[in-house]
Amino acid sequence: MKEERVTEVHPYHQAMAGILDQAHLSSRHYRLWLLATAGPLLSGVSMMVLGISLPLLHTPFHLHPSSMGLAAASLMGGTVIGALLSGHLADRFGRRPLLIANALGLLLAGIWLSLAPNATLLLLGELVLGIAVGGDFPVGSSYISEFMPQHHRGRMLAASMALQPLGMLLSAGIALLLIDGSGTAWRWLMAWQAAIALPYFLGRWRLPESIRWLMAHGHNQIAVAELTRFAPQRATELQRMGRELGHRIHEVSKTPVAAKPAWQILFTKEYRRRSSLVTLPWFLMDMTTYGIGLFTPILLASMSFLPPDLSASQRDWVNTLHTAEVDFFLLAGAVAALWLVPRFGRMQMQIQGFWGMTLGLLLLWLATTAHWSFVALFLGFAVYNFTMTVGPNATTFILPTEMYPTQVRALGSGFAAAFAKIGATLAVFLLPILQHDLGVELLLLGLALLSLLGGILTYTFRVEGHGLTLEEHHGSLPLRSRQLEG
Repeated sequence: MKEERVTEVHPYHQAMAGILDQAHLSSRHYRLWLLATAGPLLSGVSMMVLGISLPLLHTPFHLHPSSMGLAAASLMGGTVIGALLSGHLADRFGRRPLLIANALGLLLAGIWLSLAPNATLLLLGELVLGIAVGGDFPVGSSYISEFMPQHHRGRMLAASMALQPLGMLLSAGIALLLIDGSGTAWRWLMAWQAAIALPYFLGRWRLPESIRWLMAHGHNQIAVAELTRFAPQRATELQRMGRELGHRIHEVSKTPVAAKPAWQILFTKEYRRRSSLVTLPWFLMDMTTYGIGLFTPILLASMSFLPPDLSASQRDWVNTLHTAEVDFFLLAGAVAALWLVPRFGRMQMQIQGFWGMTLGLLLLWLATTAHWSFVALFLGFAVYNFTMTVGPNATTFILPTEMYPTQVRALGSGFAAAFAKIGATLAVFLLPILQHDLGVELLLLGLALLSLLGGILTYTFRVEGHGLTLEEHHGSLPLRSRQLEG
């Protein structure tokens, strides 16, 4: 029998959360962090691999601009499905099962794509890969945020997103080694994705369940056993807490006392502003970032002047090299975010980052309309990439994990990621068509306006305070706690 009542949160739950928040950053934390980061890493890898492979697939698969956009949209559309499903399931069944399932999806999709005999199966493979990548974003970010100590949480989440540009650079380097005139380089690039996914799949079987998720579902004895690994000196005290708590559920949120379905909670008065903050700017950032990132090799090809007698593979090699040079600024911004985001806060870095993205895109627009040198084009890409990863790329990933309570954290993060990937899907599908119909100049100007709007919306919906515990973000209204009996 279930009985619901409004109470103060149990002091033992507060103590257990405090142990997690105040723990010293250890090798165990780093191991959990590393195994939860497949989503950002494979996001960068898959985006770069597909962007490099599309020109190579043009002849064997007879891909037209719309077909190229559809291939990219399959990848991005899959991330929408994966983020929505995986976030909901992770809140219901736990973080660990979904982390394993997503890693399996990444592995199988990479193998499938490397063997794809035609464009149809390639599109289906990209869809499956997108589902696994998108699903890993909310689950991995929720898992990391729920384990990391309070004063390291922002930096560790920002470090997760630093793996996205690292994946892009690694893939560009692999592509430079593989691209030749044989016509099979793209298959090895697709297999590269499976090779990266394999250690995640094997390593995640030994991951513990999120302690905060266990507490939120009344599994206090298991939570105590896992927490003892982080604080062995308090083993006796923790065992006593577990016995006292029994099956009591730890619930800290602004959720109204009246029961509501999980989806509706995201749009209640208490969370509506936060949901706007974590969805709308991320949507606009992904429209520009995935459009620019996925098609950087293609855009560089349209802006550069290569000898006409170069083969398709030679052109792709040169453009991949230029892409790798530009993408070093993605990694530089991501590394800078490790210090700047905790130092200046999520809101400030997101707003300033959007302004920088706007400046970079305007530089690209001016360079193309005024026929400036390739150096000027390179500078525009560099400014855009650095400011994007030092700001919005990190902060849009962090914010959803801090804006919602444990009971709907993965769902809220999944909804934010899915909404953002709808923007990415629209961008990658429409970009080749718009480039063909409107030209690069107008396309870049439109993306600059989207970045400007992202900064404006962040300022409009900003929520003050950063670096709080996960419980402090939800403590302004009466707390709800449910006691399970029978």
